[in-house]
Amino acid sequence: MTTEHDFITEPARQVEVIHRTDVLVVGSGPGGLAAALAAARAGVEVTLVERFGCFGGNITTVGVEGFAWYRHEKTVEANGIGREFEERAKDMGAAVPESQSLSYELDSEGFKLVADRLVEEAGIHPMLHRQFVAPIMEGDTIVGIIVESKAGREAILAKRVIDATGDADVAHRAGAATVKTPLEHMQAASVMFHLAGVDKRAFMEGIKRDPQTYSDWSTGEWQIETSGKEDKMFSPFLAKPFAQAIKDGIIPKHLNTIAGTWGAAHDTGELTYMNLVHLAGCDGTDPDSMTTFEIEGRKQAMLAIEALRRYTPGCEGARLRNFGMTIGIRDTRKIDAVYNITESDVRNEGRFEDTIGIYPEFIDGYGILILPTTGRYMHIPYRSMLPKGVRNLLVAGRAIGGDRVSHAATRNMACCAVAGQGAGVAAALSVKSGCEFDRVDIASVQSELERQGVRIY
Repeated sequence: MTTEHDFITEPARQVEVIHRTDVLVVGSGPGGLAAALAAARAGVEVTLVERFGCFGGNITTVGVEGFAWYRHEKTVEANGIGREFEERAKDMGAAVPESQSLSYELDSEGFKLVADRLVEEAGIHPMLHRQFVAPIMEGDTIVGIIVESKAGREAILAKRVIDATGDADVAHRAGAATVKTPLEHMQAASVMFHLAGVDKRAFMEGIKRDPQTYSDWSTGEWQIETSGKEDKMFSPFLAKPFAQAIKDGIIPKHLNTIAGTWGAAHDTGELTYMNLVHLAGCDGTDPDSMTTFEIEGRKQAMLAIEALRRYTPGCEGARLRNFGMTIGIRDTRKIDAVYNITESDVRNEGRFEDTIGIYPEFIDGYGILILPTTGRYMHIPYRSMLPKGVRNLLVAGRAIGGDRVSHAATRNMACCAVAGQGAGVAAALSVKSGCEFDRVDIASVQSELERQGVRIY
């Protein structure tokens, strides 16, 4: 029997180089997919590596369908590829109006087809079913990655690499400076699920009889800081059925974190994007932790469904339609970037000369909820994607550099798409000009982003 202190030594082996590319994007969530599309549209060869069998990341594998649920009449956005995700989904019948905003909810299954179409149209080389396991380094320069798959161990070489893993996996293993939120302070993980068998008319009538607002989020274990303007706004929030279920002994008392929002009610009887299960203490970089909480999350979801059946109009015949393919992780590692975005930046409209896109004043996490209803916005600086200590690497998505409260803004999918598009363009221009990432001409990056429809100022 082994102990935690035992080791084995793997024999040296040759790994076949199966592919070479200009720009290699690792991870295809909103940040990685946007990065790959932007780089390809800027005229370089692009390869997109993904560990699952579909592109889209948080949208498709986790089932987070509310891409831009922050959007209201005065919201100012970067547009670009993030908005294109919504528009293409609408055109392909994979989106419906979102319940609490002026946005469209993306169908998690239908978006798999949307992403396929976008990747094919851009001429991106797709590599699904491959898990990143190690960087290929020449000194402090990353020149490719090692992946594992059913085909075994394989090498992919690239002139530039974009880490869009969400957890800064590539950067961390390449030796870049990273920081990891202490477990006790990490945002909770979630197991998303979708329902079938809901009577939409009865459900919506019940919602209209007892409408919930964002002030209702401050209940039970949660206390939410708002700017005040959010407090009377409608929210698709569910808490009362679960509180009643605890009183009646259907849900154990210690599970008083079961509460949250629903996404869209469909005429077909589906109630989608059930964001009700919140799992504190889950470490998204630890497979044992994720195993424990995947199983626990599914148990809690079934308790939530039973409470909805008993106490929510229209849900008497509700049944589980499906879980997300994997647990949803909000918070793990971030790079220590050349510039780390601050709480002041996201609260006070940070402005930067190296902006690669804007993001509305939307903060959601660590007990803060501020919605962009007044036209305020910040710049996303290019330097926040530049890791320290590794060359030829950019980091896009929720692992960009920043402090705790800034993460509550930049972790959101639409912001990940803004950062991803900026990273993709920078990578393409870096290849074309032969200059390193810290020497890339920001004005040229900004010009190409504007050509691609991004608002940068």
